Amino acid sequence: MERLSEEQIEQELEHLPDWKRLDEKWIGRRYRFKDFLNGVRFVDKVAEYAESKQHHPFISIDYKIVTMKISSWQMKGLTDLDFEMVHYFDELYENGEK
Repeated sequence: MERLSEEQIEQELEHLPDWKRLDEKWIGRRYRFKDFLNGVRFVDKVAEYAESKQHHPFISIDYKIVTMKISSWQMKGLTDLDFEMVHYFDELYENGEK
């Protein structure tokens, strides 16, 4: 696993319009749900996937809003794994109950 270049990160983010660069090491996104429990169920699925990858995002649940941010600690920045995971998170969101 290698840290991505700025150019690679920008290319990845072009395909992820809801994900924003938070700083040089982190990207983040907010997901909105119709109610609290749908957000909790989403987080449960994210947590299962993250555990299977042994790569864990920061997650915050604020009533109907789930906020996530992700980075690769060991690489001190963003990697392919971060982007693989956020694509999966977005797919879960699009195919689940919002």
